Amino acid sequence: MNQAATEDVWSIKRVLTWAAEDLKRRGNDGGRLDVELLLGRVLGLDRIGLIMQSERPLAPAELNAFREPFKRRRLGEPVAYLLGEREFYGISLRVDARVLIPRPDSELLVEVALKRTRERSMRGDALDLCTGSGCVAIAFARQRPTWDVTASDISPDALALAQANAHRTGAVRNLRLVAGSLFAPIAEQRFDLITANPPYIPSADIEGLDADVRDFEPRLALDGGPDGLHITRRLVSEAMAYLSPGGLLALEGGFDRGGAALEPHPTAESYAKCCRHLFVAMSNAIFDGYAVRALGPKRIRFLHYSPEAAYPVLRKFVLLGVGGSGVFLSVVFWAWTFASLLGP
Repeated sequence: MNQAATEDVWSIKRVLTWAAEDLKRRGNDGGRLDVELLLGRVLGLDRIGLIMQSERPLAPAELNAFREPFKRRRLGEPVAYLLGEREFYGISLRVDARVLIPRPDSELLVEVALKRTRERSMRGDALDLCTGSGCVAIAFARQRPTWDVTASDISPDALALAQANAHRTGAVRNLRLVAGSLFAPIAEQRFDLITANPPYIPSADIEGLDADVRDFEPRLALDGGPDGLHITRRLVSEAMAYLSPGGLLALEGGFDRGGAALEPHPTAESYAKCCRHLFVAMSNAIFDGYAVRALGPKRIRFLHYSPEAAYPVLRKFVLLGVGGSGVFLSVVFWAWTFASLLGP
């Protein structure tokens, strides 16, 4: 075979190398994985299969089928949207531009919810707000099949996709979805667990996000208002009316915004008004931290601490977790109702 003929042959290896280098020149350092996923989908091969068949020439139809999603990736569209799915907590979920792409950070939210409800694992009621694709609600519902789980979202489009994911994963057996803003669609019901991954990016920071997030993922799921806490403050202040005695509130938020989430309640009395049924703890390892223990309607104990001094004191009350990177570096913080915190 002459050189010209050889150059006309596009093997799997040649396509992967050329496409990955093209994306790298455009600032995508993870381009190799991107093109492996896209080409693997076209050819019906996993990454091992691509390696094993690396010298196989691609047919013209296969090249054409790869060309369209690759062009879209060059323009910044997330791979998860191009594939139409994303794995979360070991579950394959459908995703598209209607919802935020599930991140590994949010798996920590599921882990905390499962661990902190272990003592009542046989029966309970859970609520997931800002559910998006349904990832947190579905993962929890599958792990707690005897619980009744409710998930809500303000976006009808997101809710439709979450419903499809619930059916696809079998979680629909103990998961119901309702439309509305935060607690608005919830009747006078109490929950043993409330989870949420609300929008928490400050409005002014949106333009600084990576293009594949800023230009493609729904702004409604990203923009948390001027300081990123517009929704989080509402959640913290309203949750007490929906938590059962001993219930757990678990939220995901920006890594440096935890303390500010309880503003503007700077005094013990105003904290008591907002959080008299809640215990809240946040990590000084992440930001200037403090803990608040509710002792009654008008009594709050503030614990200012360093991580080294505080942890032995606080560990029986709080388990802290951090996950992620960059703007999605997150701290999950927990709140227990007053009834669960009486005692030494």
